[in-house]
Amino acid sequence: MPTTEELLARIEALEARAQAAEDYRDLMNLQAAYGYYVDKGLWDNAADLFATDGTLEIAGRGIFVGRERVRAYLHHLPPYEHGTLYNHMQLQPVIHIDSAAGTAKGRWRTLMMVGWLGKEGRWGEATYENSYKREGGKWRIASLHGIINFYCEYDEGWHRGGVKLLRSISGLAPDLPPSLEYEAFPEPVIAPFHYDEV
Repeated sequence: MPTTEELLARIEALEARAQAAEDYRDLMNLQAAYGYYVDKGLWDNAADLFATDGTLEIAGRGIFVGRERVRAYLHHLPPYEHGTLYNHMQLQPVIHIDSAAGTAKGRWRTLMMVGWLGKEGRWGEATYENSYKREGGKWRIASLHGIINFYCEYDEGWHRGGVKLLRSISGLAPDLPPSLEYEAFPEPVIAPFHYDEV
């Protein structure tokens, strides 16, 4: 027959496992929500998913520091309107969570369909290496780092090469330089891993 101490230890272990499961679900939903908001150009909704001091770094354009700077970056992207496609599917997660500390790291793949009617249409794919933290009782994006693996014209395919990365956003300078210097396909790029083993 288990002792009271052993039963209490089991309860604590079960509570920890339940918390980890809830955190995993919440982080999955958080990253998926980001993708859905970006799909429709809902820039304020996407920015609100970031921690107050959260950072954003995409395509080697430098680092934008703080939720309001993330918001400014997103608002400098073209608006979602007639003839616009911004699909950003969030796929293949590898997530490591420290529930007690309220921190987590996640690696994702995003498949993109981006285009404007009568102008251009592109396929793209990127690796996200993100970090998260609990803020005000909710998980928020602490850092989002999107490393573009390729962009290509939809009608030409990647076998003909890729579109070079756009290194800046018109009218908005980053707060910090990029943390990773690289060029996308056909150059090989391997986004740094936050983990050595799973």
